[in-house]
Amino acid sequence: MSDPTKPGDKRTTLKLIASVASLSVLAQAKASPFEHSTPSQTMGPFFPVARPLDSDMDLTQVKGKDGVAKGQVIELSGQVVNSEGKPVANAVIKVWQANVNGRYDHKGDINPAPLDPNFQGYGEQITDEQGRYRFKTIKPGAYPINPVNPDNVRPPHIHFDVAGKVDRLVTQMYFPDEPGNKEDIIFKRLGDGQKLVVASPAKNSPDMAKDSIHLNWNIVLPHG
Repeated sequence: MSDPTKPGDKRTTLKLIASVASLSVLAQAKASPFEHSTPSQTMGPFFPVARPLDSDMDLTQVKGKDGVAKGQVIELSGQVVNSEGKPVANAVIKVWQANVNGRYDHKGDINPAPLDPNFQGYGEQITDEQGRYRFKTIKPGAYPINPVNPDNVRPPHIHFDVAGKVDRLVTQMYFPDEPGNKEDIIFKRLGDGQKLVVASPAKNSPDMAKDSIHLNWNIVLPHG
């Protein structure tokens, strides 16, 4: 039988302990895929102070109007979870965004781009028991932060206000492979958190229109 008091056996024992410790760290890392919370970002100046009468999950149509919003239709879905990966049920999600021309339906937006009377621009939803949400919208247009300086442009993004049972998160979601992301002043501030705010392409479900695009974006709250 080996004697652990001998130098050779001690080295063997230490190697085994190190191997077990390494496997334990890897197991913990795999068991906690949501340890990094979604970073907060500025609410921006265009949160709708006066809520529209229509605020359902479909932003492509306004109740009482026959028209449809202009732009590429986006089906956006995801899940709200806590840092342990547990679903956050009954979280209240509010979204708002610019239209396809890059303009918000807000009196403070001085962008001369035209409004779209058939675009809702704002929506609300409550997550289900699995923390899932879904919105139907259009890809917003990029827009200059100040129309006087058109070179400083914000890329397409959607604002989120998420209220869980414990946490509240105000942030923004960005589109994948968007060239303007890396130049955006707000996006650049996120550093390593940039990958956490970019949606991922997903397969279309049977109930989706063929010309629409499906994106998935999960939101991680620290405590839920």
